[in-house]
Amino acid sequence: MLEQLRQVNGIDPNRDSAEFDLLFENTFDQWVASTASEKCTFFQILHHTCQRYLTDRKPEFINCQSKIMGGNSILHSAADSVTSAVQKASQALNERGERLGRAEEKTEDMKNSAQQFAETAHKLAMKHKC
Repeated sequence: MLEQLRQVNGIDPNRDSAEFDLLFENTFDQWVASTASEKCTFFQILHHTCQRYLTDRKPEFINCQSKIMGGNSILHSAADSVTSAVQKASQALNERGERLGRAEEKTEDMKNSAQQFAETAHKLAMKHKC
């Protein structure tokens, strides 16, 4: 359980290493990520998750590169990208809604014109029948 995590040890903050340790209440685990970059990403996500969801006792992050806890994390970049994508999609939807509104108005005008034409044609046909 995340609540049992007490310490995240990056082992050496001055060296790109894929190795790290996790200390839980009753267990000590040694881990090796596929790459140092994946370890960094995992630490950033883990740190963010702990900050967000653990209210009482947050684990200690030691021997970690400062960029993991800093503001310029992968999470912030991803959040900025998602925000930008949502804004672009929202703008596109608004523009589409405006175009659909104009098309709806034109369709209503055409319908009214067609009805007037049909009524006029019917009147003409009735006039010439007599």
